[in-house]
Amino acid sequence: MEPLAATIRPRSLEEYVGQSDLVGEGKPLRIAIEEKHLFSFILWGPPGTGKTTLARIYAKSLNADYHELSAVSAGKDDIRQIIEKSGDLFGPKILFLDEIHRFNKAQQDFLLPYVESGKLTLIGATTENPSFEVIPALLSRTRVFVLKELSDEEIGKIIDRTKIDLPKESREWIIGIANGDARQALAIVENTERLYGEVTVENLKKTIQDRRLRFDKKGEEHYNTVSAFIKSMRASQPDAALYYLARMVEGGEDPKFIARRMVIFASEDIGMEDPQALSLANAVFRAVETIGYPEAGINLSHGVIYLSLAPKSKAAYNAYNEAIATVKETGNLPIPLKIRNAPTQLMKDLEYGKGYERYTKEDLLPEELKGEKFWKKG
Repeated sequence: MEPLAATIRPRSLEEYVGQSDLVGEGKPLRIAIEEKHLFSFILWGPPGTGKTTLARIYAKSLNADYHELSAVSAGKDDIRQIIEKSGDLFGPKILFLDEIHRFNKAQQDFLLPYVESGKLTLIGATTENPSFEVIPALLSRTRVFVLKELSDEEIGKIIDRTKIDLPKESREWIIGIANGDARQALAIVENTERLYGEVTVENLKKTIQDRRLRFDKKGEEHYNTVSAFIKSMRASQPDAALYYLARMVEGGEDPKFIARRMVIFASEDIGMEDPQALSLANAVFRAVETIGYPEAGINLSHGVIYLSLAPKSKAAYNAYNEAIATVKETGNLPIPLKIRNAPTQLMKDLEYGKGYERYTKEDLLPEELKGEKFWKKG
């Protein structure tokens, strides 16, 4: 029996709900679908916002030889089988790769030449920033479309398509707890009806009594936990930091998201007080990237304890912000001639680089900023 989300999935743009910036009149994906433009792209957005549905509508418009894989379980052999499969009679060969951020560098490198040659048109879907998760060569050959969290009104429209009898208070409760995720909203409705027959607020609460953090209204609990995690490390309290780490892990948080926050923390809150902190945080990120759950939790714990106990200083962070503020205020001030690059004779004739001393103690800031201090230790 197909899940409810599958049975009511839109088959055309006319049925599609949300993402008006992409599929509204005159918008890029609508034009691509209507004009049958063939190109590779990545759909980046929160869960349950219509990425898979858009991919299917696009492929259908091109009468494509369409294949779907999940990067969680797929590998090189799966891609090779699609490439080798005869599909020329069915139009272009399109691969929809869900959770493309789960493909490691080697797997993405394997995919690249097929996309580059046009043997395969790629549609990637991800909840993570492609700039961090997709190799530059592959990213440069795709266009990225950003999907937004569905509004309460849009979630309501999708729920109404189920034809399931919903009291007004139940409908509002589902919309509130869905956090812009249509798939979650439909799963809650479907499971409640199967378990209890009636979709009352009380029955809805029973259905999701063990819900994870992603069900929290507007993600507030998610962001509260991340905030508590960072502030516990900042306060040098490893026990509290470990507790909030455990909350995130049990809530299904991507370990790379946690590790990324730790890398930022190492420079923002520790900085030059312990330069090794950044190296360790990067090592943790690399470890969780290659290992994954459940063992990656140990790597995260290792890093959290180190960062919590490390001496703290925001001096490097503050220095950078002060420099940025000065640049915004003063613009592109003339760079002293002594430290300008002089690759041509004309530039040398103009005294670019003249008098430069490698280890000079002379202030090298622009004339208008001589004596300015951004870096203040401590």
